[in-house]
Amino acid sequence: MRIKIAAVVFLVVFLAAWGACNARLLAQTSAPQPTPSPSPSPDPRTVWDGVYSDDQAKRGGSLYYGECASCHGDNLKGNESTPALSGSDFAADWEGQTLGDLFKKIRRTMPQNEPGRLNQQQDVDVLAYILSFNKFPSGKTELPPDTDLLKLIRFQSVNPDTKKGN
Repeated sequence: MRIKIAAVVFLVVFLAAWGACNARLLAQTSAPQPTPSPSPSPDPRTVWDGVYSDDQAKRGGSLYYGECASCHGDNLKGNESTPALSGSDFAADWEGQTLGDLFKKIRRTMPQNEPGRLNQQQDVDVLAYILSFNKFPSGKTELPPDTDLLKLIRFQSVNPDTKKGN
Protein backbone atom coordinates (compact mmCIF):
# COMPACT_ATOMS: atom_id res chain seq x y z
CA MET A 1 0.00 0.00 0.00
CA ARG A 2 2.83 2.36 0.82
CA ILE A 3 4.23 1.85 -2.66
CA LYS A 4 0.87 2.81 -4.24
CA ILE A 5 0.63 5.97 -2.11
CA ALA A 6 4.23 6.90 -2.90
CA ALA A 7 3.59 6.35 -6.62
CA VAL A 8 0.44 8.53 -6.54
CA VAL A 9 2.28 11.29 -4.61
CA PHE A 10 5.19 11.11 -7.06
CA LEU A 11 2.79 11.31 -10.02
CA VAL A 12 0.95 14.32 -8.54
CA VAL A 13 4.21 16.15 -7.80
CA PHE A 14 5.57 15.32 -11.25
CA LEU A 15 2.42 16.56 -13.00
CA ALA A 16 2.36 19.75 -10.91
CA ALA A 17 5.99 20.50 -11.73
CA TRP A 18 5.46 19.70 -15.41
CA GLY A 19 2.40 21.97 -15.53
CA ALA A 20 4.28 24.84 -13.86
CA CYS A 21 7.14 24.56 -16.36
CA ASN A 22 4.75 24.48 -19.31
CA ALA A 23 2.83 27.48 -17.97
CA ARG A 24 6.06 29.47 -17.60
CA LEU A 25 7.22 28.46 -21.08
CA LEU A 26 3.84 29.34 -22.58
CA ALA A 27 3.89 32.73 -20.87
CA GLN A 28 7.35 33.44 -22.25
CA THR A 29 6.50 32.50 -25.82
CA SER A 30 3.11 34.20 -25.99
CA ALA A 31 4.14 37.45 -24.35
CA PRO A 32 5.19 40.10 -26.83
CA GLN A 33 8.95 40.20 -27.02
CA PRO A 34 10.67 43.55 -27.33
CA THR A 35 12.01 44.09 -30.81
CA PRO A 36 15.55 45.38 -30.88
CA SER A 37 15.67 48.67 -32.68
CA PRO A 38 17.93 48.62 -35.68
CA SER A 39 21.18 50.41 -35.14
CA PRO A 40 21.28 53.56 -37.16
CA SER A 41 23.55 53.12 -40.14
CA PRO A 42 24.81 56.01 -42.14
CA ASP A 43 23.54 56.36 -45.67
CA PRO A 44 25.87 54.60 -48.02
CA ARG A 45 28.23 57.03 -49.68
CA THR A 46 28.91 56.98 -53.39
CA VAL A 47 31.39 58.64 -55.71
CA TRP A 48 28.72 61.31 -56.26
CA ASP A 49 29.09 62.60 -52.69
CA GLY A 50 32.24 64.69 -53.23
CA VAL A 51 34.60 62.18 -51.64
CA TYR A 52 37.92 63.69 -52.79
CA SER A 53 39.31 67.23 -52.87
CA ASP A 54 40.50 69.24 -55.87
CA ASP A 55 43.99 69.50 -54.35
CA GLN A 56 44.15 65.73 -53.95
CA ALA A 57 43.09 65.19 -57.57
CA LYS A 58 45.73 67.69 -58.72
CA ARG A 59 48.44 65.77 -56.83
CA GLY A 60 47.07 62.55 -58.28
CA GLY A 61 47.16 63.98 -61.80
CA SER A 62 50.86 64.76 -61.49
CA LEU A 63 51.49 61.22 -60.27
CA TYR A 64 49.27 59.72 -62.96
CA TYR A 65 51.12 61.42 -65.82
CA GLY A 66 54.48 60.46 -64.29
CA GLU A 67 53.65 56.86 -63.35
CA CYS A 68 50.55 55.64 -65.21
CA ALA A 69 50.00 57.46 -68.50
CA SER A 70 52.66 55.49 -70.38
CA CYS A 71 50.41 52.41 -70.10
CA HIS A 72 46.89 53.76 -69.51
CA GLY A 73 47.25 56.75 -71.85
CA ASP A 74 46.78 60.48 -71.47
CA ASN A 75 43.03 60.00 -71.88
CA LEU A 76 42.86 57.08 -69.41
CA LYS A 77 41.43 54.83 -72.16
CA GLY A 78 44.04 52.10 -71.79
CA ASN A 79 45.03 49.86 -74.69
CA GLU A 80 44.95 46.18 -75.63
CA SER A 81 46.92 45.14 -72.56
CA THR A 82 45.86 47.74 -69.97
CA PRO A 83 42.32 48.47 -68.80
CA ALA A 84 40.58 51.78 -69.30
CA LEU A 85 40.38 54.09 -66.30
CA SER A 86 37.65 56.23 -67.83
CA GLY A 87 34.56 55.85 -69.94
CA SER A 88 31.89 53.20 -70.19
CA ASP A 89 34.22 50.18 -69.99
CA PHE A 90 35.75 51.50 -66.77
CA ALA A 91 32.30 52.27 -65.35
CA ALA A 92 31.00 48.81 -66.24
CA ASP A 93 34.04 47.11 -64.69
CA TRP A 94 33.63 48.88 -61.33
CA GLU A 95 29.85 49.41 -61.12
CA GLY A 96 28.57 48.47 -57.65
CA GLN A 97 32.02 47.79 -56.23
CA THR A 98 33.70 50.02 -53.69
CA LEU A 99 36.55 52.46 -53.89
CA GLY A 100 38.26 50.10 -51.44
CA ASP A 101 38.17 47.40 -54.12
CA LEU A 102 39.65 49.75 -56.71
CA PHE A 103 42.27 51.05 -54.27
CA LYS A 104 43.29 47.49 -53.39
CA LYS A 105 43.66 46.65 -57.10
CA ILE A 106 45.86 49.72 -57.60
CA ARG A 107 47.96 48.86 -54.52
CA ARG A 108 48.53 45.25 -55.59
CA THR A 109 49.12 45.66 -59.31
CA MET A 110 50.40 49.17 -60.09
CA PRO A 111 52.68 50.39 -61.42
CA GLN A 112 52.84 47.35 -63.64
CA ASN A 113 56.65 47.26 -63.72
CA GLU A 114 56.95 47.53 -59.91
CA PRO A 115 53.65 46.95 -58.04
CA GLY A 116 53.48 48.60 -54.64
CA ARG A 117 56.26 51.10 -55.34
CA LEU A 118 53.98 54.06 -54.62
CA ASN A 119 52.85 54.60 -51.05
CA GLN A 120 49.21 54.51 -49.98
CA GLN A 121 48.81 58.28 -50.06
CA GLN A 122 50.14 58.43 -53.62
CA ASP A 123 47.83 55.61 -54.72
CA VAL A 124 44.76 57.26 -53.21
CA ASP A 125 45.75 60.57 -54.83
CA VAL A 126 45.85 58.79 -58.22
CA LEU A 127 42.43 57.35 -57.41
CA ALA A 128 41.16 60.89 -56.72
CA TYR A 129 42.52 61.97 -60.11
CA ILE A 130 40.72 59.06 -61.82
CA LEU A 131 37.46 60.15 -60.16
CA SER A 132 38.08 63.74 -61.21
CA PHE A 133 38.84 62.77 -64.81
CA ASN A 134 35.59 60.78 -64.88
CA LYS A 135 33.68 63.93 -63.80
CA PHE A 136 32.66 62.75 -60.35
CA PRO A 137 32.26 65.81 -58.12
CA SER A 138 34.95 66.90 -55.71
CA GLY A 139 34.31 67.88 -52.11
CA LYS A 140 36.08 69.45 -49.17
CA THR A 141 37.73 66.35 -47.75
CA GLU A 142 40.34 64.04 -49.21
CA LEU A 143 39.93 60.34 -49.83
CA PRO A 144 41.61 58.50 -46.96
CA PRO A 145 44.51 56.14 -47.75
CA ASP A 146 42.70 53.35 -45.90
CA THR A 147 41.11 50.38 -47.66
CA ASP A 148 38.51 49.79 -44.93
CA LEU A 149 37.30 53.41 -45.08
CA LEU A 150 37.28 53.37 -48.88
CA LYS A 151 35.08 50.26 -48.77
CA LEU A 152 32.36 52.51 -47.37
CA ILE A 153 32.19 54.42 -50.66
CA ARG A 154 30.39 52.72 -53.55
CA PHE A 155 31.29 53.23 -57.21
CA GLN A 156 28.09 54.15 -58.99
CA SER A 157 28.37 55.31 -62.59
CA VAL A 158 25.01 57.11 -62.69
CA ASN A 159 24.21 59.93 -60.30
CA PRO A 160 21.33 58.69 -58.09
CA ASP A 161 19.99 62.24 -57.87
CA THR A 162 19.54 62.45 -61.63
CA LYS A 163 16.02 61.47 -62.54
CA LYS A 164 15.50 59.56 -65.75
CA GLY A 165 13.56 61.39 -68.39
CA ASN A 166 14.46 64.87 -67.16
